[in-house]
Amino acid sequence: MATEAPFVPPERRIYVLIAAILASSMGFIDGSVISIATPAIRENLGASLADVQWVSNGYLLLLSSVLLLGGAAGDRFGIRNVFAGGIIVFVVASLASALAPTPAVLIFARVVQGLGAAFMVPSSLAIIARAYPRDERGGAIGIWSSASSFTTIAGPVIGGLVLTLLGAWSWRLVFAINLPLGGVALALLFWQVPADKPDGDRRLDIGGAILGTAALLLLALAMTGSDTAPTAPLLLAAGGVVLAIGFLAWEARTKSPMVPLALFGDKAFSGAQGLTFALYFALAAIVFYLPMTLIAGWGSTPAEVSLVLLPLGILLTVLSPWAGKLSDRIGPGPMIAAGSLLVALSFLGLGLFAGTHSLWFVVLPLMVLFGCGMSLVVSPLSTAVMTSVADRDTGTASGVNNAVARVAGLFAVASMGGLGAFVFAQSMGGAGAALSFGLAPPAGLVADLETARVAATDGAFAAIAYVTSALSLLSGVIAWFTLEHKGRAAK
Repeated sequence: MATEAPFVPPERRIYVLIAAILASSMGFIDGSVISIATPAIRENLGASLADVQWVSNGYLLLLSSVLLLGGAAGDRFGIRNVFAGGIIVFVVASLASALAPTPAVLIFARVVQGLGAAFMVPSSLAIIARAYPRDERGGAIGIWSSASSFTTIAGPVIGGLVLTLLGAWSWRLVFAINLPLGGVALALLFWQVPADKPDGDRRLDIGGAILGTAALLLLALAMTGSDTAPTAPLLLAAGGVVLAIGFLAWEARTKSPMVPLALFGDKAFSGAQGLTFALYFALAAIVFYLPMTLIAGWGSTPAEVSLVLLPLGILLTVLSPWAGKLSDRIGPGPMIAAGSLLVALSFLGLGLFAGTHSLWFVVLPLMVLFGCGMSLVVSPLSTAVMTSVADRDTGTASGVNNAVARVAGLFAVASMGGLGAFVFAQSMGGAGAALSFGLAPPAGLVADLETARVAATDGAFAAIAYVTSALSLLSGVIAWFTLEHKGRAAK
């Protein structure tokens, strides 16, 4: 670490906390609202399913592959400098996203936004830890966590109402809101927060970041698929695998790896990463494709969808502290296994009852079950990751786990969109060639074709739900056999 002593005078620490909350809010708002805004983006820009997949994936690609590098950069160049730089890149890219005239411009802007987030996200918490002494750090992080939870909950509700009231064009406001938030955060950092002392000896794993990004890009492109060149996905996947092997070889040899492979020698750490990938793959797929199905397939409004998803955020906020305490008593293994089972049942229900189109009596209760399940997972998973490594490696372990979750989301959006599109096309047969999974129908569509379109949409989403249910169950099995059971150990 560059320094153990706080670098911010006591009277100025509140400004650090406010800046960190504002910066985190930008990331949480974009992350939680984008799935609800996706149908509006398709309608307003004439975007295809692959286009909106990459509106999400372009962001996740850079965030997941550069996240660990961003954390190390704070030590190398100073937390305040890197934090401010990440905010600047994120805000400029947000402006470009809000003004994007075409899907291609929006995708490029989101890629740049992901790059900014890769430096902004780890720095937002790190600058709090550096600015506050140890005996005050917990309280400051608690305030930051509460504000972040509130943003995550309120963002989709406000976004859904705006989209419902103002129409398809208002998706641009999701990105435009970042300008005042980022502007205030930067003003506080530069005018109220002194620069911290960087650690000039810290090395950055640039080679690993390049190889990791390239491998993820090719693999995600392969999962997205290509109608015009059927062999392209195979070639892309092969290239991605080769680069992934090169990345692992590089990480094994370099002196300052982004991902220390030795950590995976611990069964609990490896198990935690495996279940994280499976469960967060499932989570990302449902959160991305459920709103699309409800809005474009069932005709629900964005405001209704945001309210249906609201229990997930509320239950995570309310139940996670209790779950963390219970995990300390019985171990993370049973907690995560039970939570994953509840999530699996929720996703199974979404698939089985997709054809009912019952927003309030089917989807809402299943979202409550989903929220209860995830509440049993999030805090115990962090505990499992932190306790599986030595104290000196906890920061790196947390970063690796965060990156695994982001990579899982990247692959989920890419691959499950292909599955949904395939099932939709098979169900439609030769009818409605201009129709697409997750796209609202054109005006004046004949009744028989509209009935077929809705049924095909239900079937496509059900297929996604069944896959995610199986993956959630798999994550529970991994947790049960690899993570700690304190009760069982006591016997």
